[in-house]
Amino acid sequence: MPRRRGRTPANLIWMISMLKRIAVADLRIGMYIQEFCGSWMDHPFWKSKFLLDSPQDLRRIQASSISELWIDVSKGLDVEAGAVARSEAEAQKEVEATLMAAVQPRSPAPSAPMDLELERAAKLCARSKQAVISMFSDARMGKALDFEQAESLVAEISDSVMRHPNALISLARLKHADEYTYMHSVAVCALMIALARQLGLGEGVVREAGLAGLLHDVGKMAIDHDVLNKPGKLSDAEFSAVRRHPEAGGEILRAGRQVSALVLDVCLHHHEKVDGSGYPHGLQGEQISLFARMGAVCDVYDAITSNRPYKAGWDPAESIRKMAEWKGHFDEAVFQAFVKAVGIYPVGALVRLESGRLAVVLEQNAKSLLVPKVKAFFLAKSRVQIPPVVIDLSKPTAQDRIVGRESAAAWGFEHLDELWSGMPQQRPRR
Repeated sequence: MPRRRGRTPANLIWMISMLKRIAVADLRIGMYIQEFCGSWMDHPFWKSKFLLDSPQDLRRIQASSISELWIDVSKGLDVEAGAVARSEAEAQKEVEATLMAAVQPRSPAPSAPMDLELERAAKLCARSKQAVISMFSDARMGKALDFEQAESLVAEISDSVMRHPNALISLARLKHADEYTYMHSVAVCALMIALARQLGLGEGVVREAGLAGLLHDVGKMAIDHDVLNKPGKLSDAEFSAVRRHPEAGGEILRAGRQVSALVLDVCLHHHEKVDGSGYPHGLQGEQISLFARMGAVCDVYDAITSNRPYKAGWDPAESIRKMAEWKGHFDEAVFQAFVKAVGIYPVGALVRLESGRLAVVLEQNAKSLLVPKVKAFFLAKSRVQIPPVVIDLSKPTAQDRIVGRESAAAWGFEHLDELWSGMPQQRPRR
C-alpha cells in the first residue's frame, strides 16, 4: 500500500513558519540549507538539505549561479538583523499570481486523440533516441553532424506536437537516467516547438526552434561520460567542466557550418539568466535572444522532471511551481507562455481533488488550464485505492475541482506514470 509521509496540519504550519527565503549574499556559516532556488544544474551539491558548516561550501554556493535559497531557522541560524527574508506564505502568493496569469492557453485543440498519439509518440521516441545517439556519437568522435537527419527528425517531432502537444512531451519525460542526455535533447526539441507555437511564431521559425532544442546540449559530448553520469557530488573541476558544454557545443556547430545563428545562439546561451547570473557570458535581460530565453525554460523543465543518476525527478506540477518561484532566472513572458503550453498541472502530475480523491492528470483543457482531464484512483483520507475513474473537470457534471498539488514520492506511488500513459513504467537500471 502507498505510504503517506505527511505531517499533521498543525505541524505543517509550524514547519512552514520556520522556512525563510534569503539571498545568497546573506548566507552564513551555521545556517541550515533547506533548498536552493534553482535547478541542480546550477550548483555542484549532491544534496540540497544540509547544515552549512564549511567555509569552502559557502564559497562554492556564492560562486554558483544560485541567487536565492531557503533556510530552516529551526535547524540553524536565522538571518541577521537588516537582511531581507521572505516567508513561505509570501512566496506562495507570488507563485500563484504568476501561474494564474497563464490560465488561458492559446493553443488550438488537438487534432488526434491522446491515446492514439501516445502510441505514435512511443515509437517516435524510440526512433529519435537512436538517431540522437548516432548524431552525438559522431560529435564525440569528431565527425561532422548529420544535419539532414536532424532536420528530418525535427519535422517528425513537430508533426506529433501539432497533432497533440501533450503526448510526446509527456512521454519524453519518462527516461532512464542513463539515457538522459539523448532523450533530454528530444524532449527539449518538442518543448521548444510547443512553446514557439504558443508564442505565435511562424512554422519555419518553429522548426528552427525545434532544431535548436535538439542540438542545444551537443557540447556535452566533449565531457567525460563518467562525469556526466556521476551519481554523487561533483568536484569543483568536474562542475567547471560541465559548465563549459555550451561553448564546446558552439565550437561543434560552428565547425559544421550548417546551422543558423539562431540554433547556435540557443546552444551557447541556454544557461543564461535574465538577472545576469547565468553562464557562459553573464548576459542579462534583452541581451539574451528570445530563442535562448525559450531554451532556458525548456531545458530546465525537462531536466528537473527527469530522473538522473544522482537525483529523482520532481513532479511536473511541483516543477512548474518551483520555476515560478525562481525570480530572475526566466523571462516572465516566455515562462507564462511555457506554462500555457504544458499546463499549470502538466500531464502526469498528481493532484488532490476537493472530493478528497487523489488523481493523475491525463490531458489539458484547450480553454482553461485549471480544469484538465484527470484519473482519480485513491482516497486520501482513508488511504485506500479505488477503481480508476476518468473525470473531465471542465464538464459541469464533474462536480469536483483541483485544490492542490501532491507529491507521488511522498505518498509512495511507484507506478503513477502507468496510470496516465497506459504503458509499463520504465524502471531505473541498476
